[in-house]
Amino acid sequence: ARSKRGAKTTKTKDRPPIEVFPEVESSATFTLVSGEKVKTRRRTNSHTRTTSFVATRITMTGEKKSFGKIAEPFVCGGSAATFASIVIHPMDLAKVRMQLFGQLNPGKPVPGFASILTTMVKNDGVASIYKGVDAAIGRQMVYGTARIGLHRAFSEKLKEMNDGKPISFPMKTLSGMASGSIAVCIGTPFDIALVRLQSDSMAPVAERKNYKNVFDALTRTATEEGAGALYKGLMPNILRGMSMNVGMLACYDQAKETVAKLLNDPMIDGPALPTQIGASLVAGFTAAAFSMPFDLIKSRLMAQKADPVTGKLPYGGVADCAVQIAKKEGPIGFFSGFSAYYGRCAPHAMIILLSIESITKGYRNLVGLH
Repeated sequence: ARSKRGAKTTKTKDRPPIEVFPEVESSATFTLVSGEKVKTRRRTNSHTRTTSFVATRITMTGEKKSFGKIAEPFVCGGSAATFASIVIHPMDLAKVRMQLFGQLNPGKPVPGFASILTTMVKNDGVASIYKGVDAAIGRQMVYGTARIGLHRAFSEKLKEMNDGKPISFPMKTLSGMASGSIAVCIGTPFDIALVRLQSDSMAPVAERKNYKNVFDALTRTATEEGAGALYKGLMPNILRGMSMNVGMLACYDQAKETVAKLLNDPMIDGPALPTQIGASLVAGFTAAAFSMPFDLIKSRLMAQKADPVTGKLPYGGVADCAVQIAKKEGPIGFFSGFSAYYGRCAPHAMIILLSIESITKGYRNLVGLH
């Protein structure tokens, strides 16, 4: 049956007919001042004339993410990591040399990173402090891109699973550990080449490999020592990558909230520059403190060479390396070269975290994402 007004009706045994009126739905997309797009759906009941609105955040004009949007964290993260690596390469070079000094010169005091760089410039020229920069660039284009891109992708997915609410620190830690371990597995061969290039000139003249560039180091290492040599020290490198990502990315997010409260920064349109700098300094320290022991073991394992007489390697593995360092150099030996390591981590973290914002804006303008 139909009522006088033409709407469908339903009858029950003991109740009068109930009119069911259709709803008219329309939608529109708006762009907020912050650049975020919001899709609204308006539903109007034709009888009661009541209107309800449902707003949904969307990442772009369409419902599905474009390739440009999916690639954004990887392209921008990799670019920022590569830029930062070029800037701090001399400090990274000094850090590796300080870590290997105890192995090559047992019993002698480890020189400071400023002394190491000054000596290199005097003996071999300014270009010597950028030895292996091509390997550093290659490493960041692979490792840095995966590390930051995957962390952002995982974090966004976890936010979606959390109904769009900010995720907790344990969840940030989980994202950092997962992305860091995956990135290390991809970028370890370039890490091997980087350490070899940086440490080759420290060996006796007769034992030097004299690598020409990163590709020469990769191919010769695989040819002379087998493909497995490109993944030497993988386990401590994975532990280092996980601890580095947690210390740098997860701790940065947490420190940003704390620093913002201390500086009374409302962070309405994102953190202010002083907040970013303060949080980056904290993240640089935590990244260095968490990852330093694993980085030291990784460098020792990657740089080790077989004894020409016995054919045996100095270290039998991660555990053996850790035991030998503790016995010969003491617990403080795990933090040998910490000044240079922190001097590398803090600027590296700051450059990445500060430059990635500008790089992201430029990327969005270039590919038409607003």
